[in-house]
Amino acid sequence: MDLPARHAGRSRRWLLARAAVVAVPVFAVNTVFGTSASALALPVVDMELVLLAAQVDPPKPDTGLTPGAAAHVLEVERALNAKGLLSAGAVDGHFGTSTVSAYAAWQRSLGYSGIDANGLPGVTSLTRLGDGRFTVTRTVSTGSRTNTYGGARVNTRTRDMLAAADAMLSWSLTLSQGSYTSTNPSSAGTHDGGGVVDISVTSLTTTQRWETVRALRTVGFAAWLRNPSQGDWPYHIHAAAVSDPDLASAAANQIHDYYFGRNGLANHAADDTPTAYRTAFTWWEKYGRG
Repeated sequence: MDLPARHAGRSRRWLLARAAVVAVPVFAVNTVFGTSASALALPVVDMELVLLAAQVDPPKPDTGLTPGAAAHVLEVERALNAKGLLSAGAVDGHFGTSTVSAYAAWQRSLGYSGIDANGLPGVTSLTRLGDGRFTVTRTVSTGSRTNTYGGARVNTRTRDMLAAADAMLSWSLTLSQGSYTSTNPSSAGTHDGGGVVDISVTSLTTTQRWETVRALRTVGFAAWLRNPSQGDWPYHIHAAAVSDPDLASAAANQIHDYYFGRNGLANHAADDTPTAYRTAFTWWEKYGRG
């Protein structure tokens, strides 16, 4: 239908303005709000849950999934597969030995070695793996590796955990062995990395010993009271920080045992901690959220 001459100019201007709005690219709209379309589309990987699976899954006799972690592990495995480090058949949401090995290979490709290439995700390696594929949330960092607690070497995260447990007790924690050390062969390599300490209890009563175990577990340690009948050692508490990215493989396997109610020793027997001194499974960051 023809329009009257007085409306024609206005209609053409309206059509041009409308076409201009329709033609604005999606990325331009998103840029106005400070977010690119590609960033909006990226999945989010929860580092806390990925680390949990990386400790709990490898010793399993099957490919069972860690509740809550599988979707996050899948994104990590897809990225490792895209790098040619993990076979497609192992992309299953189970952070088993194949995924640990693939992740360690990724860490080595970034120039890491030793405990920095232990197959447990660190903030930098996980962020770089996710570049263009996923974003990382709820990061876990060890902080400095040269802190001390009671004269024993620990990382910042472990120091803060020990301080929090110590504050719950009316006596002080006395460390007999710290982290990043291989001087004690009876430790079976558990202290080679971070997050692991031994605590002297010779001056404590039986009740105090168990209350110390409970305090350590409350803040996120897998902790057990050791006795001379279990090995060539005096009474002491062995504690491994759940989800510490610097854990040696032997210590990470102890987290698996603790998760499933075992003792963290070579016999994988049931945890002998009295029920009154057990706590719900947790880790430092989760404890801090309340």
